Amino acid sequence: MQEIWIDYLNALDAKALALTNDEILDAVSKALDAQGRGETVIEPRVHLVPESSDKGHFNVLRGYVKALNYAGVKVVGDFVDNYKVDLPSELAVLNLFDPNTGVPKAIIDATAITDMRTGAVTALGAKYLARKDSKILGHIGARGTSYWNVRLLDHLFDFDEIRVHSRRPESRDAFARRLEADIGKKIIVTDNWQDCLKGADIMVEASRLPEPAPLFKTEWVKKGAFVVPYGTMSALEFDLTDIMDKVVVDDWGQCGPGKPFGALRRHVDEGKVTAENLHAEIGQIVCGMKPGRESDEETILFWHRGLSTTDVALGAAMVEKAREMNIGQRLRFA
Repeated sequence: MQEIWIDYLNALDAKALALTNDEILDAVSKALDAQGRGETVIEPRVHLVPESSDKGHFNVLRGYVKALNYAGVKVVGDFVDNYKVDLPSELAVLNLFDPNTGVPKAIIDATAITDMRTGAVTALGAKYLARKDSKILGHIGARGTSYWNVRLLDHLFDFDEIRVHSRRPESRDAFARRLEADIGKKIIVTDNWQDCLKGADIMVEASRLPEPAPLFKTEWVKKGAFVVPYGTMSALEFDLTDIMDKVVVDDWGQCGPGKPFGALRRHVDEGKVTAENLHAEIGQIVCGMKPGRESDEETILFWHRGLSTTDVALGAAMVEKAREMNIGQRLRFA
């Protein structure tokens, strides 16, 4: 049997790669474009819940991107109390494989990948679905993905005003300090949801609720706004989708009826959002198959649950850059 070697990138390697905003957006955009063209396989995520979902669970995501010649499986833990033991709430590992032979090709610390690709999907959704003149961002949540939401959105829109809120004061204050240091703008820290969200051009909800609770009020959404809710437990009022001109998802296979969790779970399970009244999947918009925003008056909602293909694409980009920079290790597998 021939020798098999695996590229291994740990968390320090991932940080040393220092992927730029544009490198992240480009990699994720390629995955979305491929999805829209039907050149991917996205298996619905599955969950492992050791005890109860309010403590935490594992997400297992599986996907294939033809253009990259990679299949991948990512396992990511999501444990809300990890801050108490000085750990991030989400820790992840991505395995990449040759889709023709099954040979393992790479093992990558995917904690940063999870954060970056989530922020990139939020930002790319806004690129196609938000008003071009959006100047106020309201963001609920301060977990790892939240940082990349704000950073990449601001990279595309150069906001005049950025408001953030999180349940714990120390969390939201630290989040604001990090953003101010990295993007060079004053961040408005709010102590309630209304002051953060009401009247914003782009409204992102990435909360960590133990159970569904209607904290995001429909009346706060102004005409023409772009709304991105993706908390594990829904924070939405049930009538929010009634004011939307378009509802877009990342992958209906993961958002459809009977799946656990998600911001629009009740809306889907009770038939308010269906495959028939859905405007599009984001990949169909990125590849040009369906239109994105068509007027400044449209109020649009984008629900994304996380695409395995974007993990694969970003992991592939990291492996390629690591080889160019001679970063990481090569592990003997066989």
